[in-house]
Amino acid sequence: MLAELFAVMAPVLAGAGLGFLWVRLGQPYPVDFVTRLVFNIGTPALVLASLSGATIDASTFGQVMLAAALVIVGMGAASFAVAKVLRRDWRVLIAPMMYPNTGNMGLPVVLYAFGSAGFAYGITVMVTVSLFQFTLGAVLSSQGNPVKTLLKTPTVYAIVISMALLLTETPLPLWMANTVDLMSGFTVPLMLITLGVSLASIQVKSLRSGVGFSLIRIPLAAAAAWFIAGWLGLPPLAQNILVVQMCMPVAVFNYLFAQRAQREPAYVASLVFCSTLMALFYLPALLALLM
Repeated sequence: MLAELFAVMAPVLAGAGLGFLWVRLGQPYPVDFVTRLVFNIGTPALVLASLSGATIDASTFGQVMLAAALVIVGMGAASFAVAKVLRRDWRVLIAPMMYPNTGNMGLPVVLYAFGSAGFAYGITVMVTVSLFQFTLGAVLSSQGNPVKTLLKTPTVYAIVISMALLLTETPLPLWMANTVDLMSGFTVPLMLITLGVSLASIQVKSLRSGVGFSLIRIPLAAAAAWFIAGWLGLPPLAQNILVVQMCMPVAVFNYLFAQRAQREPAYVASLVFCSTLMALFYLPALLALLM
């Protein structure tokens, strides 16, 4: 079991560690360009490549999306109570509570832990979190019209196409399948490297507050995901992946949104940094229970 867990975590540590060391050694890394490349080209290609050829039916796909959405909403509601416990503004905590790092860290962990069979479920959860983050998240951080943001997000169109293919049981043409498979190949490695770069660039001022937040959020997320997945009758594999994805550390995008909205970005940075470091310890234990 230890060898299996190390095999899962090693690529994550290697990718993020490479990005971290790259920046610490003074090498340039165009974060803005890479982020736009990943989200505008890599992620849509990954969604199409994973979902179009997945053995997941449209009904289960919809159930997993619903389950993830309910967990996100539940975590958002819980943020009001957590804000009182931690004596913080709920507007600062609601995004870190709702949006875990289901992309940069979640997808690699799901891929190496559960294989291609579970990867489609991991993609589904990541897509749901992204839809919430770039619509409701844009509203909460005052980032313009969320509808326009949604319409300018290529991943949304990849989801629509994938859903149409799932509903009609239509495979992608071979030339397109090969193309999106090739284009999706750079996505996960760049996600991990960018995660390391982001962690190296974040200035952390309070480790204690970040640790305290994570000790509250992770059990809440695990319990909510497990309960909702069971209530909706998700398959065991989908239930396990929902739990793992929703227990991922705080997404780096939360720090970027906090910075733009000027809502305690230094505090949110500590949540991102500490929760990511803590994930290296609690994720192996969680995977040992679920794998």
